Amino acid sequence: MDKKRIILAASGASGTLYAVKLARFLGLADDIELHLIVSDAALKVLELETSFKPEDLTGNADVVYRQDNIAAPPASGSWQHDGMIICPCSMASLAAIAQGLGSNLMHRAADVCLKERRKLILVTRETPLNLIHIRNMETATLAGATVMPASPGFYHSPESLDDMAAHMAGRILEQLEIPHNLYRCWGDNSLR
Repeated sequence: MDKKRIILAASGASGTLYAVKLARFLGLADDIELHLIVSDAALKVLELETSFKPEDLTGNADVVYRQDNIAAPPASGSWQHDGMIICPCSMASLAAIAQGLGSNLMHRAADVCLKERRKLILVTRETPLNLIHIRNMETATLAGATVMPASPGFYHSPESLDDMAAHMAGRILEQLEIPHNLYRCWGDNSLR
């Protein structure tokens, strides 16, 4: 069985809980090869927001890259993969991607996704949005990215932060056509 090669990148935005949930699911899936890009800021936010340790984010990845490793495989269009998720995606990362500034591995890998027409999902974390944020979202979308603000739903009756993170992680995975059982789908009462 061929494995899907997925890149997950975590920037320094709030919401590292989502990245941990995605990394655990993707890293433990038998049919996924997980490549993780982690910024120093993401590790700092993880420490400030959660009780998770860095290895909770990185421990299940097949390969972990530092953000400053611009020679890593995801920086090249000839390196094949099945999609990239930036979760959480800071407004600074969104701006760099929207303007084509590939100054670090995360931004360069995202630029490669756009130029090679590969799936790029930006899970943005900011509110309220200013006009610059909105225009950067528009620019990234027009270039081929999918912008998914981290807006968990409530129809699955979440009882914890983990339930809310699972819902968002599931919605992200659906964009890459990766099956999951992370939350109860709309109209499906069998999981309750």
